[in-house]
Amino acid sequence: MIHEIPLNKLPVGKKARIKVLSKNVLPKRRLMDLGLIPNTIVKTERISPSGNPIAYNIRGAVIALRKEEIENVIVEIID
Repeated sequence: MIHEIPLNKLPVGKKARIKVLSKNVLPKRRLMDLGLIPNTIVKTERISPSGNPIAYNIRGAVIALRKEEIENVIVEIID
């Protein structure tokens, strides 16, 4: 079963494969420069106490992103 969710809903410790960067993602180019491209594996590392930003492991680098930057990035949870 394929389970697709927005990246900002991925629980801590879970891994996912990026499926789609929606046309509504802003700034799309910045996210792509950070390594958020289709088929990339990402893992949620930690969430700040306020819930924003969220730290992700992307291609070996830990990058903190705001929820509003990634709410339209669709991922597929993997085991």
